[in-house]
Amino acid sequence: MRMDATEKQVNAITRRVKALGFQPHVLYGEERKVIAAIGHEKRKSDILDLQGFEGVESVVPISKPYKLASREVKKEKSIIHIAPGVEIGGPKLCIMAGPCSVESEKQVLATARAVKKAGAHVLRGGAYKPRTSPYDFQGLEEKGLKILAKARKETGLPIITEVTNPREVDLVGRYTDIFQVGARNIQNYSLLKELGKVRKPVFLKRGMATFIKEFLLASEYILSGGNPHVILCERGIRTFETATRNTLDLNSVPVLKEQTHLPIVVDPSHGTGVWKYVTPMALASVAAGADGLMIEVHPKPEEAWSDGGQSLTFENFQILMNKIRPVAEAVGRSL
Repeated sequence: MRMDATEKQVNAITRRVKALGFQPHVLYGEERKVIAAIGHEKRKSDILDLQGFEGVESVVPISKPYKLASREVKKEKSIIHIAPGVEIGGPKLCIMAGPCSVESEKQVLATARAVKKAGAHVLRGGAYKPRTSPYDFQGLEEKGLKILAKARKETGLPIITEVTNPREVDLVGRYTDIFQVGARNIQNYSLLKELGKVRKPVFLKRGMATFIKEFLLASEYILSGGNPHVILCERGIRTFETATRNTLDLNSVPVLKEQTHLPIVVDPSHGTGVWKYVTPMALASVAAGADGLMIEVHPKPEEAWSDGGQSLTFENFQILMNKIRPVAEAVGRSL
């Protein structure tokens, strides 16, 4: 739309787009509004005819298969607001930290206090744990969600936790500030469609064998459902290398920055699987342009019920935070 387009003109075009059989999505930029018309390619000529309508500056076909996630449709970076003073995608880095699994109230509260003291902005913790083996710990479920909510009440840290089933979106949504979609569920389209109906942020992790194009198309399921609050997470991909759990693909950070307006967070804990590699890869992630980090932290990693080998102690997390500050400043970011 033109910079001086009125709300009445925007609404008129939105109604016209809908009447033509397309789904309109109004994207709010810093200078102007863009109306994305999502629909079948065969009816593109109908949309092109809107060029002459009042308030319309231009009609631009989007070449990318992921329309709403594309920089073609929104040139400005999206900034996702999580809680008062906490956002992802702006000049300030967002650090998410906490245990892989919620094990007990004592464990979570101790971790929440420690990561907040060190400067973290969001508490992470898994109440539902999809595991490779059916015999591994699967999470405390709603009991775990209640523990996370208690930690939020005490520390003020917003929480992020995983949702694994479309039927559990409402339940998890009663507790969490951010829905996490794990690597195993990136192509669980039923789940993505349900998350498109909510208005809370969705943290979408890249799959172990997911192309960047597929990654962005997964985000499109959420965006096209009406939820614009999507955060992407690079957490490593599976390659032939066995020295680390995964291969942390930091190539994806500048590629995604070029391809999409959505913020990108890096998870070096899963990306390496080895605690002593987490700090150097976290620093490299910030230098590459990541908007935030997700770090696993545990009071006693050697006793963790899951992923202890990649979890930092409280002391090591504080060391990591101290090292991040000068790197962030060097690339024009802050903590």
